[in-house]
Amino acid sequence: MLDGSWLRTARIAPGPCARVMRWTISAAISGAVSTAMATTMVFAIAIDPAQAFADEPRAREIMQKVDQRDEGDNQTSDLQMILIDKRGNRRVRELRSFRKDKGEDSYTLMFFISPADVKDTGFLTYDYEDPDRDDDQWLYLPALKKTKRIAASNKSGSFMGSDFSYADMTDRPLEKYDYTLLKEIEIDGYAVWVIQAVPTQTDEIDETGYTKSIQFIRQDNYVAIRAKIWLKKGQRNKYMEVKELEMIDGIWVPTLITMTTKKGNRTLHKTILRTSNVKFDEPLDFDFFSVRGLEAGP
Repeated sequence: MLDGSWLRTARIAPGPCARVMRWTISAAISGAVSTAMATTMVFAIAIDPAQAFADEPRAREIMQKVDQRDEGDNQTSDLQMILIDKRGNRRVRELRSFRKDKGEDSYTLMFFISPADVKDTGFLTYDYEDPDRDDDQWLYLPALKKTKRIAASNKSGSFMGSDFSYADMTDRPLEKYDYTLLKEIEIDGYAVWVIQAVPTQTDEIDETGYTKSIQFIRQDNYVAIRAKIWLKKGQRNKYMEVKELEMIDGIWVPTLITMTTKKGNRTLHKTILRTSNVKFDEPLDFDFFSVRGLEAGP
């Protein structure tokens, strides 16, 4: 059952606005359903067994447009990650992020700036367009002066203690999912498609740790503004919301995202991700996006 607090209206900035990690979450994704009744209907449909593995051409076409949305290139940004445990205790982490496209592939490099216990920790991702090619990820641990390659079997694990997983840091291949258009609703005055995504391959479930998701896609810009995600283990769900969305240099960028892990109505953990100082078309060299660049630091 959906927790009532998740249904409250999210603040979507109507003016110049933006995007996150695309949800796949990599997306990474939210807003608010206009009425409680509409939301109840949506999720009643979502758990209908008859629809669980249906793939619809219209739903796939929508998700292809989400995947093809312009995300800019040569991007730099500052990130603030706030980790909140079930007792409300907070830890704040500051990061610097860099992203560059190589053809249809995307390279991302992130460094933790503070606090001291994670300073200079680095994370490098090669996100490949080819669905048959596993994305490459490396984590640099400065205390050990060691770079660790993230194996596919570990990508469902928590990224640096957050509610985002390593798998969330890349776009998931459309070819490995069935999509069903459940409903069309309105959120905060915007028309939204409600689409269910179900993995068709066990290796995708094993890698992400997710068995199903429901995504809310804005019809005017193809941004996924909300997602509910079913986890394979622990009878838990994740709820991802884009609280603030801005357009920066013609690119939609989510600048405030939350990811909350719950078991029933009980919140286990929450991550708030703020993005600022976003710039596109920066002079970034491909040599920077390497294990050597990862270990050298920002």
